[in-house]
Amino acid sequence: MTLTYIWAGFFIVGFLAALVQWLFLGDVEVFKRIVDGTFESARVGVMEISLPLAGVMTLWLGILTIGEKAGAIQFVAHVISPFFSRIFPGIPKDHPATGLMVMNYSANFLGLDNAATPVGLKAMESLQTLNPNKEEATDAQIMFLVLQTAGLTLIPLTVMAQRAVLGAKDPSDIFIPTLIATFAGTFVALIAVAIKQRINLFHPVVLAWLGGMSAIVLGIVWYFSQYMSKEEIQLVSKVAANFILLSVIVLFIVGALIKKVNVYEAFIEGAKGGIQTSLTIIPYLVGMLVAISVLRNSGVLGMLVSGMSWGVAQLGFNTDFTAALPTALMKSISGSGARAMMIDAMKTYGVDSFVGRLVSILQGSSDTTFYIIALYFGSVGINKTRYAITYGLLADVAGVAAAIWVAYLFFH
Repeated sequence: MTLTYIWAGFFIVGFLAALVQWLFLGDVEVFKRIVDGTFESARVGVMEISLPLAGVMTLWLGILTIGEKAGAIQFVAHVISPFFSRIFPGIPKDHPATGLMVMNYSANFLGLDNAATPVGLKAMESLQTLNPNKEEATDAQIMFLVLQTAGLTLIPLTVMAQRAVLGAKDPSDIFIPTLIATFAGTFVALIAVAIKQRINLFHPVVLAWLGGMSAIVLGIVWYFSQYMSKEEIQLVSKVAANFILLSVIVLFIVGALIKKVNVYEAFIEGAKGGIQTSLTIIPYLVGMLVAISVLRNSGVLGMLVSGMSWGVAQLGFNTDFTAALPTALMKSISGSGARAMMIDAMKTYGVDSFVGRLVSILQGSSDTTFYIIALYFGSVGINKTRYAITYGLLADVAGVAAAIWVAYLFFH
């Protein structure tokens, strides 16, 4: 029911805000903006997201089927199962969902969004096979998605590229702050959901894995900051990410050939599900995008930011960060909207200004919670999300707070 109340609330609050602007501010265009936005959001949901996603889904579901028949996914599941069996106690040992989740997180970590989404949807489909109540999210599905919303990414290549286009002196200077912020958001998300699900995070296996992953991330940060220039960082990120992705595809194919699998038939078998999955998510995706559009075009976010800025000023705190809040608020509900606000802020305040750097960190420190919830749960027909949205937004808040803190630490 949570998603139902949020969805309805977006429309009702948006309408009331538009009514206030019409009656008291004389804005006669507000209703037209909202209605035009609903049509545009519906078009974008189908023509620019779902249909293009169908092609990507067709490709990667085919590749994943080859990997499954090669035994690669089962191998990954076996390796990671000591850790995942404690973080996801509802998933049986060596279940295919474990390998798929690891591959999804790895693709996100490397910034390979086109590969991450199909693998993630396949993982959700696999988790759904363990779900006794097909319309209600399980604990494992919630943990999986909340960690998704934290958006842990090694190198925010897209943001760095945009900074370079706008003339930043050092486009990669937000790399370390962004990694710190997204890492903090991910850890808060993991700890919060673990407490909710009563998962023991002090088990030696869990501590060893978390400590090891933290050491790897910190080691990468240290090496990149001490020994590599911005050009080298960008080059390594491009080469390494795509090399790893292509290597995975080739290893899947070679492994399947060794097992005497007809790889082309296996690809076709898996690819057939791509179109169906993309069609399944259209109603869920369009419904959420239209509701978000109503909220955005009604001016509610602007009012919220103004109120927050006033509140911060009344408390006597520095208000320099408040100019970046529209990007922070938009990030949870619209990736493209947040990107547009980031670019606008960099153009307005300067790409190398405090605000320009902060919006860049915010853009890379979390993911689009409502889009992820609608996409992943919609793909398997779940409409009872339980506490997924609450904890997903908690991960966003943690990422935003960490982003503001590191921005002040590094750039203010």
